[in-house]
Amino acid sequence: MVSTVTVDRGPAAGPPVGPGAAEASLQARIQVTRDGGFELDLELEVEPGTTLALLGPNGAGKSTTVETLAGTMAIEQGRITLGDRVLDEPATGRFVPPEQRRIGVVFQQYLLFDHLSVLDNVAFGPMSRGVKRQQARQGAAGWLDRLDLGGLENRRPPALSGGQAQRVAVARALASEPALLLLDEPLAALDVATRTTLRRVLRRHLREFTGPRLLITHEPVEAFVMADFILVLEHGRVSQRGTVPEIRRHPATPYVAALAGTNFLTGINDRGAILVDGSNFELRTSGTQGGPVQVVIDPRAISLYRHRPDGSPRNTWPTTIDWIEPLGETTRVRLGGPLPVMADITPSAAASLELRPGDAIWAVVKATEVSVRPG
Repeated sequence: MVSTVTVDRGPAAGPPVGPGAAEASLQARIQVTRDGGFELDLELEVEPGTTLALLGPNGAGKSTTVETLAGTMAIEQGRITLGDRVLDEPATGRFVPPEQRRIGVVFQQYLLFDHLSVLDNVAFGPMSRGVKRQQARQGAAGWLDRLDLGGLENRRPPALSGGQAQRVAVARALASEPALLLLDEPLAALDVATRTTLRRVLRRHLREFTGPRLLITHEPVEAFVMADFILVLEHGRVSQRGTVPEIRRHPATPYVAALAGTNFLTGINDRGAILVDGSNFELRTSGTQGGPVQVVIDPRAISLYRHRPDGSPRNTWPTTIDWIEPLGETTRVRLGGPLPVMADITPSAAASLELRPGDAIWAVVKATEVSVRPG
């Protein structure tokens, strides 16, 4: 087992990373076992100037990943490098302690120093590296201005709002000239309104950091809005990786489909007729892929009717409404058996149909809207 303490495997691999290392990429193969038998086996790469979101549910291994990258937990097997500098490699005994890794970490609980002013909180990183106080404070003032925090220099953290405190935490991380920016659930402690606003602010300022950026989150909206690439972690393993559009269009697991807000089914395809697993429903498709398949249906492709529609759509079935959820410009309707899927319709359509949970309804989806790939 590995405990969450710094492990001394010998001398650090070279001197602390300098400011120029912000152009270095992060490469990591992380293998650890935690108490209770949980195993994390993860491989990731983040190029300079890009944001990778590590997205997963609670217990997937996100916190363990943060600890190994930050240096508060040693890996059992694998290798972590930042540019040409090895941070952790059990095979060679190399381990760089946290204070020498030059990683800027933004935590969800901010972890600001209450006894210091906002300005001195941001200047703390450069000063701890030996930068003179006046120079560090000048640099800190610049970061506060860039993050729209001018005028708050002399306040103490307890006098800040949640959004202000989080931006101070970001300024503090960037002021230390990190080689890697690590954001650990950075918006989780904020209310919904503040989170929405700060999400846009963070996205804008992340683009200005030229090094690799790793966002750890369980919120799909944060990942889809702020990241260039997404890596989905489930049960300590990578279940899918790709760009935001790829994740949205082609979810690989039910969890990813739920994150993307789409319908994911599995079944057996027999010349265009898919017997959906867990039901006796046959879903028609324009494809002819045989054998086990995965099926993705965009909720917007499903139409709802009070009565059986005219004509002969290939996929028409009676069902009931489980629940209805207004989502701004869309109303999401969860359908019951025989095909438990979600349909997205306009609020005006929901009002004209007078939909209520428990109502009987007819659902329709065209065969051409059923996306199929080998299971």
